[in-house]
Amino acid sequence: MTTDFTLTCPIPLSDYPNVTLAHGGGGRLMHNLIDKLFAATFARQAVGAQHDGAVFTASAGRMAFTTDSYVVQPIFFPGGDIGTLAVNGTVNDLAMCGARPLYLSVGLILEEGLPMQSLWRIAQSIASAADAAGVQVITGDTKVVDKGKGDGIFINTAGVGVLTHDLNISPLAVRPDDAVILSGDIGRHGIAIMAAREGLSFESTIESDCAPLADSVLALLDAGIDVHCLRDLTRGGLASALVEIASAGGVQVAVDEAIIPVNEDVRGACEILGLDPLYVANEGRYVAFVPPHQAQAACAIMGDSACIIGHVQSGAGRVVMRSVIGADRLIDMLSGEQLPRIC
Repeated sequence: MTTDFTLTCPIPLSDYPNVTLAHGGGGRLMHNLIDKLFAATFARQAVGAQHDGAVFTASAGRMAFTTDSYVVQPIFFPGGDIGTLAVNGTVNDLAMCGARPLYLSVGLILEEGLPMQSLWRIAQSIASAADAAGVQVITGDTKVVDKGKGDGIFINTAGVGVLTHDLNISPLAVRPDDAVILSGDIGRHGIAIMAAREGLSFESTIESDCAPLADSVLALLDAGIDVHCLRDLTRGGLASALVEIASAGGVQVAVDEAIIPVNEDVRGACEILGLDPLYVANEGRYVAFVPPHQAQAACAIMGDSACIIGHVQSGAGRVVMRSVIGADRLIDMLSGEQLPRIC
């Protein structure tokens, strides 16, 4: 997603080159931030007047609610920034519940010394990502912490969505013979963050796959696909997501390594850095578990990059992968994170 930063910031950036606010959040600059920067940026989305909370009307039926915090470093990276990540990450969590995302809240923890231009860019990214995902930012909060205490900016988002179907989408709904469908190539987000953080350069720029997934998921549901389980492949990547589902569902998941798509640049970077792409984070990829007779139709809906990478077997909560040389190996979670601070 490309954000147009040529828009004019309503606060003269030359007057406030840095955010240097007191803890209490008062003062003219904070008032200007809320009134002229945030309120103006989200005016096309927000409903209701400035108040301590948002009042909105939701559709009757089942609702989904999620919250997450974002501490990625660096805050700007190829393919996105902490603002796009915060919106898409929360929208995608709602989508994995089978919900249509509706509303978001955004809380920002700002460090003294954060350049105003950076804050302006991030605010624009949040607004653009929300527009692209079809959600409204309807409430938020801003706090400032001492220099050296906040690493630039942290963002917390919460999201509300509505479920318009009767499916129970969860690991407990996974059944033997279900097809396991991967929506696209893996590993780009984590490698993009690592390259930006460490100043690494490769033959071509590796961009994050950060993107909203709700449209893809809702298309599956609208087409009548009997979706049993969905999971986005964030921290811990594909491997951790599959292990979590297999463990919670009490089934064995068998996948074929040769089928799993990995961009050649990402594969090469992983080899250089000693990383396994199966465990590298993604922010725009997910797996879907569907009945075998609907697998091809689901793949077609999910897009040209989607592929069936395996199936579910009766078993005892584990993941077995057929390697490229034809040997089977158990896939487990890592004891820690390969790449910290990637979301």
